[in-house]
Amino acid sequence: MRICIQVENLSKTFVLHHQNSMHLPVLDNASLRVHRGECVVLHGHSGSGKSTLLRSLYANYLPDSGHIHIRHHDQWIDLVAAAPRQIIDIRRQTIGWVSQFLRAIPRVPAIELVMQPLLDLGVPRPECADRAAALLTHLNVPRSLWKLAPATFSGGEQQRVNIARGFIVDYPILLLDEPTASLDAANSAAVVELITAAKARGAGIVGIFHDAAVREQVADRIHTMSPPPGAAHDNH
Repeated sequence: MRICIQVENLSKTFVLHHQNSMHLPVLDNASLRVHRGECVVLHGHSGSGKSTLLRSLYANYLPDSGHIHIRHHDQWIDLVAAAPRQIIDIRRQTIGWVSQFLRAIPRVPAIELVMQPLLDLGVPRPECADRAAALLTHLNVPRSLWKLAPATFSGGEQQRVNIARGFIVDYPILLLDEPTASLDAANSAAVVELITAAKARGAGIVGIFHDAAVREQVADRIHTMSPPPGAAHDNH
């Protein structure tokens, strides 16, 4: 299997300016390799750096040192050194992100939110609408809600819209941050099916899953993380 993510010697320290500029080491020479078609689950206690590593893979955090090589259009790009315009292009075409929170845009209907990543790639609107409808149906979002803005939806409904948006493009790489956190068993099972299908088409997936049952179903490999010396137990 081809490698799609190669993390080498990644280190990250947060400076807590509101606490006398205290330095909080979160990652210390972290390394990770992900192949196409596999789901690697980050596992470890609070403070072990799971979320920091996942956000670094999406270039939300800039590490202090190390490299994050990802395969983009059959060439290797180091996210740590990539230009902002390049990162935008990578997020549009190569790396999908599903967090546990929907950043709902006021007055934008749910189906439009789901369609947008595919529209941005120039896919015809009817095809985007069909794909969005299929995902919303699969995730048990009632059709009566599709044309409403999700700001007033329940947490679980918002999360399912968020997941549909994250899966509408067949990204080569998917980053999943507790995607089933607010879902019941039936809807969690629907998400597991989407993850299984993404692996089958060759996507490389890195995720955090606190639900042990879901973790066991999707994980091809568990990547156990430990906090670096001097790290505090927080949510990073």
